[in-house]
This record gives sequence, structure tokens and C-alpha cells, in this order.
Amino acid sequence: MRTKIDRAAHPFYRVGTGEPLVLLHGGTSSWHCWESVIPLLSGQHDVFAPNLPGHGGRPDLAGPYTISAVTDAVEKSMDDAGFETAHIAGNSLGGWLAMELARRGRARSVVALSPAGAWRTDETRVPALFQSMRKQMRLSYPLVPLVMRSPGLRRAAMRTICEHGDRVSAQQAILASRNALRCTAIRDYLPQVIATEYEPYGTLDTPVLIAWSGRDRMIPADRYAEGWRRWAPSATWRTLPDVGHVPMYDDPALVANTILEWTTHTSQVRRAL
Repeated sequence: MRTKIDRAAHPFYRVGTGEPLVLLHGGTSSWHCWESVIPLLSGQHDVFAPNLPGHGGRPDLAGPYTISAVTDAVEKSMDDAGFETAHIAGNSLGGWLAMELARRGRARSVVALSPAGAWRTDETRVPALFQSMRKQMRLSYPLVPLVMRSPGLRRAAMRTICEHGDRVSAQQAILASRNALRCTAIRDYLPQVIATEYEPYGTLDTPVLIAWSGRDRMIPADRYAEGWRRWAPSATWRTLPDVGHVPMYDDPALVANTILEWTTHTSQVRRAL
């Protein structure tokens, strides 16, 4: 089994021993956003981090890009990994998918980090923000390798997705930019996904922790968390301090500890029943 992160264009990464843990990235990203977190989790978990369809070089879906279809794809990845159930941790779109896996009975527990979803079907701010970011990225992409060498410029360039871009390596930042620009799913993802009606989760049997980034500029809690409070009334809530929308970049230890505390607690409760 590999013991260090492989930066090649693999569609997933797996390492570690223990109870299975699936890590799901957000829209336009790849499993590499978990790169600094995975080593902190693999001592206690069999960690599996797949790319979502249309992300990180993985082929897009054959049909419409719906939450249901992407969840089907994640379930297939879990089946291939030999996971009937697993702890699921997801960020943004990955957090939403984690909740869908809980709905389907595939999650032992869920940690949703600033989850997407639970918004109104006429939501316009998030699609506009994504389109603006992609337009700026297309225009500036030739300069990305140069810009990302400077910690100060890196922090400014990544301000929408993280609070401390200077803590991200230049290599990580360049890869994140490349993944975002080459993501094929985003062309279909936001418009049709937001416009679709979804069923709230109600009271789930699966233990759910919703951990919102305190400095999330993409989907700030003061605007979007209330929808999740209605959709998942049985969830436990936590605010992660001094981190942005993708907290794995800002504070890998905080993210890893948040996940491990929840998986350990829920496993202990399950064994005691």
C-alpha cells in the first residue's frame, strides 16, 4: 500500500487501516484538496478519496449532472473499494453528497464541511460567483505558475476559497487552479442542480456533524446555514474558526481532528448499543 501522496493523475487515493472513511471534495476540485489531511487520518482509518465525475480528469457523467446521479457514482466507487458503509466527510458539494449517502444508508457518520445545497431554487449568487471565478482564471491562467510562487500573491489569489492561501504550497495551488479550469462538470452542475427541488433529510439515523467555516466567503453561514438547519434538524453544529470555504487548505490539523473526534465518538456510541 502506498504510504505517501501520489500526485499523478489518479482518479482516487487510498491509504491507511481501520474503519473505512470516504473523503469527498467540492465542485471544481479533486481528491488532492485533502492532501495535507490524509496523513493525519490514515493512522485510524482506511481512507478512500475519489475524484467526482467530471473532476480531476475523471470522465463526466453520461447523462445529466444531478445530485442523484453523482451520488450513484460515489456509491459505485464505494462498492469498488469494498465499502458497504463508511464514515463520510465532505466539503461543499462533497458535504451535500455525504448527506445523500446518509439518506441511502451508506454512511456510518457524516462530517459536512460548509456543505453546498439546501438553497432556494432561484439561487443566483453562487452560480454567478463560480462563473466570475472561472472567467478570471481563464484570463490569468498563463500567469498562475508565477503568481503562486509568492505566498502573498497566493493568499490574494485564493482568497475566495481559503483564508490562508500562503499556507498552501505553490504546487498545491497550481494544481487547484488547473483542476478548476479543466473541470467539465461545472458547465452543467450549478444551473440544473440549483433549479431542482430536493427533499429535506428530516431526522436521520446517521450521526451528522455540520461544521461551517467561520470565514467562508463562498457560501457564508449567515446566508446559507439556515437552509441546512431546516433540512437536517437532527444535525450537530460546529463553527471552525479562522478558515475559509475549503478548510483543508487553511488548517489540516483542525479538519482532521474534527473528523476524528466525530468518527471516534460515533463508533463508540454504535458499539455501546
